[in-house]
Parts: sequence; C-alpha cells; structure tokens
Amino acid sequence: MPVLTEDVAGLPRALSIEKEELFPIREVSRLTGVNPVTLRAWERRYGLIQPMRTESGHRLYAMTDIERVRSILGWIERGVAVSKVGKILAKTAPLQALSHIIPNELVQADYAQWQEQVKAAVSVFDEVQLEQVYGQIFSSYPLTVAFQDILMPLWKQLLQRQEVFGQASEWLFLDGFLRSRVLQRLLLVRVMQPRRVIVCPLNDQCRELELLVTALFLSSVDSAIQLLAVGQPFDELTLVCERVKPQALVLFSNHAPTSDLPRRLNRLAMSLDCQLMLAGDASELSQESLDGSSIGCLGNEGVVMRQRLKQFLAGNLDT
Repeated sequence: MPVLTEDVAGLPRALSIEKEELFPIREVSRLTGVNPVTLRAWERRYGLIQPMRTESGHRLYAMTDIERVRSILGWIERGVAVSKVGKILAKTAPLQALSHIIPNELVQADYAQWQEQVKAAVSVFDEVQLEQVYGQIFSSYPLTVAFQDILMPLWKQLLQRQEVFGQASEWLFLDGFLRSRVLQRLLLVRVMQPRRVIVCPLNDQCRELELLVTALFLSSVDSAIQLLAVGQPFDELTLVCERVKPQALVLFSNHAPTSDLPRRLNRLAMSLDCQLMLAGDASELSQESLDGSSIGCLGNEGVVMRQRLKQFLAGNLDT
C-alpha cells in the first residue's frame, strides 16, 4: 500500500511539500517480486537504488525506484551480472531521460553532431572556436553526459587514430584544452570546500585527463578533491594520507588488474586511517576479488562513482 509523505512522521519537510507517493519495502517486494533482503543488498552493496528514509530508518520507495528495480531485473534476466547493472543504468540514464521527447537514435545523433563540431575546431587548432563549442555542450547537457558521452569518446578516438600525419598534434591540442578546463573546475570546488578525498593514479595506469575527469565526477558541493600526480609512489601513499588526513583515498586505474592487486590494496588499507577505494575499469574488473574486503569499488561511470562515494562516506554502502 502506498504511503503519502504528509502522513509519515519524521520525513523532511521538503518531501512533505512534494506529497510524493512512497511505498514501504514490503509493498515494493510485492510489486516487483524481489524479496526485501535482495532489495537491501542492491542498495548497500551496489548502490543500485536509493530509497528515502524516515527518522526511524524505515525505507520508503518512490515510483521511480520501483521502475529502477524492474530495469535491474530486466538486465539480470538478460544475463548481466548484478555487479555490472549499475554501470549500464548510469550509461543509459541520459538517454532514458530524453526518450519521452526524442528517440534514442536522435540523441546519439546529437552527440555525434557535437563531436563533429569539436573535431572541426580541433582540425584547425582554433581554441576560440573550440571554447565556444565546449560552452554550448555544457549549456545543453549535464557534466557527466558532456564528458562521458561526447568529449571523452572523441578524445579516445583521436588518441587511437594517430596513423595519419597531423592527427597526433590534433589529439594533443584537444587533450591540453580539456585538461586546462577540467583543472579550472576542480580548483573552483577546492577553493570553496575542504579537501576530503584524495584521488591518485594507480601505478600510472591512466592518462592525466582520465584522472582529472574522474576527480571532477567525484567532486561535489560538500567535498573537494585533492589530486596526486601521475608518478606518485604507491609506497608513500600512507605518508601522504597521514599528513592530509582525508576521509577517503581513491585509486584510479583503467588497466586490467594484476593478480597481486588485491593483496597490495588490502595491505595499504590496513595502514590507512581513511577509507580506501578503487575507481575506473580496474574497479569493475576487481570487484569480485575484493568482495568482502574493506576496499570500496566505485565503478567507472560518472554518476555511479559519485553516488557510491557519497554512500561509502556516509556509511550507507557495504564494501
């Protein structure tokens, strides 16, 4: 049976004003066929759903949560591991948000059109034109979509296609432009908020822009990011954390994990006074080997990484 927020004691006033129809976990279980134990596991372990809470801690689910549960079931039925579903949902969310207005193929075509405009500016090394297109992209899309679906795929495409004379220079031009713009955004957050999270490349297993964009995804209004440079010695991370005293250390890697990575991470975690987390493609590939450890896996998609980081810091998500 649905519950109106105006009848639920202890809910924040903002929710009461909205009078959104909310459902207790037993009703969600009845509607979806997923038992409450599994629903709680999807929340704590994978961050797939985020129900509201009363002051007494009871979960209340909105209709959007129920639809998300049904989406999760659909992917699982197609053979996707539950640990991978969050990545898929994060990637398709921008398209789903527009699907009521524009067909998905047109959204993808719109992304491609923006990429062509970026390429046109890059091909003539015109920073003024590139700045204009960059601003227009961000006026049309949120940060995660701008980088994850438009800019970074093009950056990777140019990186991998340098066989023709001049293409290396084009990639370097775009890379330098994007690095400077992401750094500007990170500095604005850092000035306003204390350094609560350190983001560091794992054994130089990424390029600087990938690290910067990840830090940008993880930054928020209440948490500034401190970046450690590519080349940071792994053995000195404990020393850095002792002096900075962050809430969390996030190691980022886009490489396949080595067989000894879980052992090295667990040893590092034991020497830290803060939470240790892993992000990037290595996080997706290491999740099973780190299951049950104290190390949090944030994934490699912007929305999911930020969501999981907040939940880990709040103590609302199991490692």
